[in-house]
Amino acid sequence: MTQDILRISDEVADALSSGQPVVALESVIFSGLGLPSPANEECYQRVNAAVREGGAVPAVIGVIDGSVVVGAGDAELEQLMAASVKLSARDLGPAVGTGLAVGATTVSASIATAAAVGIEVFATGGIGGVHVGAGLTGDISHDLEAISRHRVLVVSSGVKAFLDVSLTLEALETLGVPVAGWQSDRFPAFYLRDGGAAVPWRYDDATQAATAFRANSHLGIGTGMLVTNPIPADAELDPEWVQIAIDDALRKVGDDTGPDVTPQVLDALAKSSDGRTVQANLALAESNATIATQIALALGDGSGYC
Repeated sequence: MTQDILRISDEVADALSSGQPVVALESVIFSGLGLPSPANEECYQRVNAAVREGGAVPAVIGVIDGSVVVGAGDAELEQLMAASVKLSARDLGPAVGTGLAVGATTVSASIATAAAVGIEVFATGGIGGVHVGAGLTGDISHDLEAISRHRVLVVSSGVKAFLDVSLTLEALETLGVPVAGWQSDRFPAFYLRDGGAAVPWRYDDATQAATAFRANSHLGIGTGMLVTNPIPADAELDPEWVQIAIDDALRKVGDDTGPDVTPQVLDALAKSSDGRTVQANLALAESNATIATQIALALGDGSGYC
């Protein structure tokens, strides 16, 4: 039965058994649910190349024919890129139980799966967080709790720019998740290098990040870890324009809450920016994959051992 639930590619299985670094990747970002075509395909090509050229094995996670796939092959990637269903961690069991044909995995689902198979590092664009007005709506992404539950180091460009950065950091503190900036003292907000808040810690190289992650584990703390990598400076969007565009996009969304809000806002931003937000997304996803690979290598070669 276990083999029906999880299907790990030979490449990923061999890498895990031999100690070769592996970087887990979500599949929503490579689907039309995350980026419009052909940008989603370009995103995969750039992220995949960043991981492989850095010396690690990429493991794209998704659901195909009722199995959670770790290390999607070419045919499976084609299916995931065309997926119309996205799955969070809570959806994985039902997706397997009902034999779902195709489902792209979000951050939380990918983190949970990575932990289940022993992958320690995960790269994404930006995680979900606390939505503006969550005090009334309760709209808080499960991504935060997923990082707290699973021993996986997550590299992202902070949270989406339209979320509440300060409350997201407060939630991460409550959940006991260590947060550190990658060569930065500021918490990024996706398109912006500075989301308006400081990070508690800073890592200037992969060895520091790997050592911190190992220490967290050896001390029995048991949570994952968030490393925030600011978008490359040459890809950052104008902060004033971003705020105006976000305010307009949120007005269009209105009182909607839940998982449909993020894609609606991102789509509105992409349209109002003539594609600049998409290009920024591509740049930060590639950069995050590069940093995640460096940390995976540091964990693999023992430089992060306590």
